[in-house]
Order: sequence, then structure tokens, then C-alpha cells
Amino acid sequence: MIKRALISVYDKTNIVDLASFLLEQGVEIIATGNTHKTLLEAGINTKEVSDYTGFPEILDGRVKTLHPKVHGGILNNRKQYNTEINHLNIEPIDLLIVNLYPFLQASSNINLSEEQVIEQIDIGGVALTRAAAKNFHFVTIISEVGDYLTLKEQMKSNYGSTKLEYRKQLAAKAFAITSSYDSYIYNWLENKSDDLPKFFISHGQKVQDLRCGENPHQKAAFYSDKFIQYPLEKYYGSRDLSYNNIVDMEAAIKIVAEFKEPAAAIIKHTNPCGVAFGNDIFNAYKKALLCDEVSSFGGVVAFNREIELGLAEELSKMFIEVVIVPSINKEALAVLQKKKNLRIIISKSYKQNKYNIKNVTGGFLVQENDLHQLTIKEMKQVTRRFATEVEGRELLFAWKVCKYVKSNAIVIAKNQSAIGIGAGQMSRIDSVKIAIEKARNCQGAVLASDAFFPFPDSIIQSANAGITAVIQPGGSIKDKEVIEEADKNNIAMLFTGIRSFCH
Repeated sequence: MIKRALISVYDKTNIVDLASFLLEQGVEIIATGNTHKTLLEAGINTKEVSDYTGFPEILDGRVKTLHPKVHGGILNNRKQYNTEINHLNIEPIDLLIVNLYPFLQASSNINLSEEQVIEQIDIGGVALTRAAAKNFHFVTIISEVGDYLTLKEQMKSNYGSTKLEYRKQLAAKAFAITSSYDSYIYNWLENKSDDLPKFFISHGQKVQDLRCGENPHQKAAFYSDKFIQYPLEKYYGSRDLSYNNIVDMEAAIKIVAEFKEPAAAIIKHTNPCGVAFGNDIFNAYKKALLCDEVSSFGGVVAFNREIELGLAEELSKMFIEVVIVPSINKEALAVLQKKKNLRIIISKSYKQNKYNIKNVTGGFLVQENDLHQLTIKEMKQVTRRFATEVEGRELLFAWKVCKYVKSNAIVIAKNQSAIGIGAGQMSRIDSVKIAIEKARNCQGAVLASDAFFPFPDSIIQSANAGITAVIQPGGSIKDKEVIEEADKNNIAMLFTGIRSFCH
């Protein structure tokens, strides 16, 4: 039976109500400074922890529960140490209610100094939580406000006690919370370095079950280290998101984030099947759709400008899974909400994570995300014919799109629009053929390749199709032959010196 509880909470939501319930159950309450004050002001009789230990809180409250009477009362194995506990005048603590200082929020606050963030590292609360979780055979640990209700239900149905299985579940949760808490602190400290860390720690809390995984028979969920659901700002729609929806949404957002101009990207199976920018967002969408209207059916569309009524009406003409926008006016939203199963996501700002993680047998791989932004100055002219100013802009556009196409990747562009995309092929020449076939008319267009051309055959194919300029990383042992073939066909070729594989 729960006879004594220690309460030490930063988040005091519903704590007065819970403490009142505990008193009704005949539970003696010990509380730390501010928690004690809150309960006392609410008329709830509690014993302050310093009175319980006979030792005052010191260092502005930094040390208050780190005391043998507290930890002895929590860690006491009732089957082994009762004689010792009684001899030392330590009273068993059966219930611990703790939540921690909000370090994650503090570390994300750019207005706080390093010293202020460090002050939000909880020491005593973590120690208490771990002690109670370790001794779950005898002690109940409540580490989340959301568990207050289940605690009440357990005590009501078990004559003031809790069941072992329930305590075990709470202990597992408590260790997960302290583990993730430590990971936030470590990552905040380690992020001061640009090197890949010796220890890579990533934690997330399940905040959203997804409709399904990659296939309907696979379960999936979204885990967040910020405890928010996936849509970055707002979500409109009656249908839940799936694993594939989120993967495609990520790809779409990344592409439009590359451009300052009004841009639209259409994604299908993580690959763009249309990307363009134009004088306005309506024009950008129409150009993007022309690239591959058939593949765009059932895709995800992202924009970097607000959607208005005219564009919403245009989008309504085709089946689309998700529309992602920084904002949308009321008239446009009303039109799109009439579309069955369409989800509208508001994403005002997007910042890529520093690292990319991939599971493999026995562990996981970590790499920096490809955040490189190619500039015109970095592009090296390697052929006799120089790219014109217009071709240079087209090549830069094609390269930005190519970065997000699965390798082997080829993007053919014209008028700041992708007109043909070859993705995910085992040979580069096959990607070139697919891109040319998709584009249909390549006269005067440019071509981007995410990696070097191993043979001149892709240049021959491009020349025959009417391509006038090519951008590629360079670095093949056959670069000389590839350049000679480009010169033979009066194609301007630029090397970037950097590869953009996307597996």
C-alpha cells in the first residue's frame, strides 16, 4: 500500500488535484520547495523535504533531495533492508512524482546564454527518477503528468496500491525519459563541434501512429525529439498520414527550399517528376506539371509561396495526396478541403537536420546531410565552347533539382523547368535515355548529372537529342574522352568538382 509520497515537479499541471486525491487515500506527502509552496497555498498539508531530512536546501535549491533519508527511503528493498532502515530512522517512500527541468526547451531558446541553459540541467530529479524506477518492485514512479489519471485508477481498484506490472511499465518509461533527457544534454554540448561525434545518441517519443508503412501490412509511427506531430505548423485533412506521405513530403519541401524564386515541386516515390519556378507560383506549378503529368497523379506537391484561389482550382483538377505550402488564403483552403482525402500542410520554414541516419545490420550509418549550395563561380568550364549566361542559369537550376533525384540521376531542364528526369537506374546511360524520352523535345535544353560520366556514350545520346550544355561533377578516368565528345558536338560542359549522389 502507498503510505508515503515524495512530490517534486517543475510542471505543476494538475498536481494540486492529484495531491488532494492522495490525501484522501491517507497518503503522507513530502514535497520540495516550490512544489511544497504550491500545495500549501492550495490548502494541502505537506511536509517540506528539508524538514523531512533535517537538512536545508542549499546552493539556491541545487541540492535538496540528494540525501540518504530520501534515496534510502526510495531504494529500500522491503524484503532485505527494513532493519537497517529502521535503525537509521529512514521512512520508506512508496510513490515518487517527478518531472524534470525543461532542458530541451531551454537549449532551443536562442535568447538564453550558455550559463542559463546549463542551469536547466536537472540533477536531483533524474537521480530520484532512476532510483524509483530501479526499485519498481516496491515503488511507483510517475514521471509524466499524463499518468496521473492511471495512478488514481490503480489506487482505487487496488485498495491504495498499484500492481507490479503497472509499476514495471512506469519504470520503463522513466528510464526512457532520463535516457532521452541525457541525450538532449549530450547533443547540445557535442553540437559545438563540426566533427562527427564519438557517441551518436538519438532519441524520440512516439507522438503519431501513421496509417501504414511503405506497404499496408507494415506498421509505422513518427517519433519526435520535440514531441510534436509531423506537420510542421498546421494540418488540414480527414485522412491520416502514411510513412510514404512523410518521406515524399520531406523530398518536396527540400527542393522548393532551394529556390528564392516562386517554385513548385511534384514528388512521386521520393523522386521529383516535375520542378519549376516562374514569375508567380501559378506559373511555376503549370510548368512543373508539364514535365510528367502522368506520373504526377497521386503525388505530393510543395510550393514556396502562398496558394490563392486560382491555383487551388487548378490543383483540384487532379488527384493529389498532399499539398505543402507556407500559407494559404481562406478561399483557396475552402476549395482544396472539398477534395476527398487531400491533406494540406502548412510549412512556413524548413531547416534540414544536420545528420542523416540509416539503419544497417549491427548498427546504423551517420552522415552529414548534403547541404552544399553550388554557385556559378564554382562551376568550371572544361570545353572549348563556353556556356552562355542563360545556359549557366539553366544548368544551376538543373543541378539543384538533380541533387534530390535518386541515383543514377539525370535532369534535363529548359526555361527554369525540369522537362525530363531519369532516376534510380543502375547505369547512367539508361537514366539519360529515360530523361530524354520523358522530355520528348530537348532542343536547346541543358542536362545535369549527379555523378561523372564513365563513358562518352551519354554525351552522344545528349547531342543527338539536342542538348546544348551539360553540368557534371567530373572525376572519371575517361573525362578527357567525354570532354572531346562534347567538343565534337559543340556542347558546353561544366564541372562542379562535387558529387550529389542520393541513394
